[in-house]
Amino acid sequence: MTGGQVAAIIAAVAFLVLVLFIGMFLMKINKTMSEVNKSINSITSDVDVISKQTEQIMATSNTFIKDVNDKVNIVTPVFQAAADLGQSVSDLNAATQNLTQKVKDSGKTGAKAGVATKVGKTAWGMYQNHRQAKRNKEI
Repeated sequence: MTGGQVAAIIAAVAFLVLVLFIGMFLMKINKTMSEVNKSINSITSDVDVISKQTEQIMATSNTFIKDVNDKVNIVTPVFQAAADLGQSVSDLNAATQNLTQKVKDSGKTGAKAGVATKVGKTAWGMYQNHRQAKRNKEI
């Protein structure tokens, strides 16, 4: 064998080794891509399930929120009536305090009038006694 033939065999073996390494590399890439496809398919099916469940949850939530809104609309007048009742009670309390103050003030005035009446009766009694005594002296 000549030097050129040996060089050709070495080059052919080197090329064969290169092709083998490239083939193994491509097979590993093929296996990895197959696993990636399986993962993507699994994720896609999981996302579909999650999407359907989310739609159901959203529909249930919308129904629940509508129900709560309807009940709030029913209860709102009750709270308004309670607020109005509280205002009425507050107004009644203020009016009662005002009336109590007026009665208290008129009681003071009445007490003053009572004292004046007693003084007047006493003065009248003294005047009548004085007149009677004067008449008795004249007789």
